[in-house]
Amino acid sequence: MIGFAPAKINLGLFVTGKRADGFHDLQSAFWPVSWNDVLEVHRSESDGLDLRITGLTIDGNPTSNLVSRAYQVIKEGYGISGVTAHLHKVIPMGAGLGGGSSDGTCMLRLLDALFNLSLTNEEGEALAAELGSDCPFFWRAQPALVSGRGEHLKAWDFEFPADTFIVVAHPGIHIGTREAFQGVVPQPSTADFHALAATPLPEWGEILGNDFQPGIETLHPTVRQVHEMLQLQGALYSQMTGTGSACFGLFSSQESALKACKSARENGWTAHASEANR
Repeated sequence: MIGFAPAKINLGLFVTGKRADGFHDLQSAFWPVSWNDVLEVHRSESDGLDLRITGLTIDGNPTSNLVSRAYQVIKEGYGISGVTAHLHKVIPMGAGLGGGSSDGTCMLRLLDALFNLSLTNEEGEALAAELGSDCPFFWRAQPALVSGRGEHLKAWDFEFPADTFIVVAHPGIHIGTREAFQGVVPQPSTADFHALAATPLPEWGEILGNDFQPGIETLHPTVRQVHEMLQLQGALYSQMTGTGSACFGLFSSQESALKACKSARENGWTAHASEANR
């Protein structure tokens, strides 16, 4: 059984407060992007999880990544038998694209289907929340307005203008969560995401932004270069996604999007282009 784990971008990301539990309250819109890791799972006669990883190298012990943790969550809750799994890693890590969270949640969905658990969306999202703050989004992988630590989701009925393309460019810099939060001072946000539908893309900067971006660009000037390249190539709106270091741009045609991808790759950066509306 094969599943595809998509990336996401943040359309706006605001840090609105610090909680008593040490986490921060966030406000954002999550948008799925068709840049996928691939995960294959099969039942096994052996006990436990036999996980093989190809593609991009994942640092650390494979038993501690979110795919392995997802298996443990399902095994402990539902007593499933052994599984062999193959993760092919494509989405860059430490980029603000949610690849690891997507992988873990994809594993939950595949195990649900493989063992006929018949989880409801609410049950699946609750299990995903045990893996990480932004994991519940990937259970449905549909546009959503996000608050809290990232676990509070509200379906967002929004579509980009026809022929809008998203370009994501990643300079190969890994940004840790602790590093990202060091440069942020929480403050209330007045962003009205519902106003985006009536706002031309070139004016989105009056509504959206990323509270992490100024600090990350100061620490890593290459991130600013990525952002400026997207603007130079004609992005109608561009922004760093998540805590970085990837940036995205919204383009009005496939031709301009592919041109921006080419420019990114000429700079030695990874890039991906896809239609905005899935």
